[in-house]
Amino acid sequence: MEKIAIVTGASRGIGREIAKNLAKKQIKVIANYNNSEKEANELKEELKKENIEIDIFKADVTKREEIKKLVQFAEEKYKKIDILINNAGISEYKMFSDETDEDWNRIINTNLYSAFAMTQEVLPNMIHNKNGCIINISSIWGIVGASLEVLYSISKAGINGMTKALAKELGPSNIRVNAIAPGIIKTQMNSKFSIDEINKIKEEIPLEKIGDPSDIAKCVNWLIEDEYTTGQIISINGGWSIT
Repeated sequence: MEKIAIVTGASRGIGREIAKNLAKKQIKVIANYNNSEKEANELKEELKKENIEIDIFKADVTKREEIKKLVQFAEEKYKKIDILINNAGISEYKMFSDETDEDWNRIINTNLYSAFAMTQEVLPNMIHNKNGCIINISSIWGIVGASLEVLYSISKAGINGMTKALAKELGPSNIRVNAIAPGIIKTQMNSKFSIDEINKIKEEIPLEKIGDPSDIAKCVNWLIEDEYTTGQIISINGGWSIT
């Protein structure tokens, strides 16, 4: 039976690659976006040329009422939700002493609250069907922390804690919950680094290269197919966080 997936923040970067990859595997994808309508339409048209249809849906996933509309769309059109990829996220590079309450609210709401609320809204459907796969996109900084990215690190550490706790709670309902913690990946989010900075980072990575969004999409594929992995934070970072 065809699987149905919601991918948040799917118009760019890692989310876009995940959405494309799932769609090419004959999974029905609802690709969520907020501000990047142009990129979302480009994704839809790109796949259409390969005779692959996806849904794109505008929703600000920091707002419960818009999340409800997204989930309602999925349930009304497809009657079920098998897969949730909580990918929406933002970062900033800033001294902790300069962070404001507005910064806190913006980053925590986008990175952590969105995953909390999205998961809550899809769970009744998954629990009813006794089946589900939830994958949260975390970060290496949620594990080891990052100077000048304290709020981002906090939000991703929260994702990791939520992943482990929910996996215990939802296991009896046959719902698996895992997280992927990428290292530095070739995305717009990391375009703030100069070539020299990227080269210095590469020197710290055992595989001596930065990652590609496709590396994360491959891990998503495995976590969807595997039926005995839950509560794991999987580091995809070329060995950067080996301790």
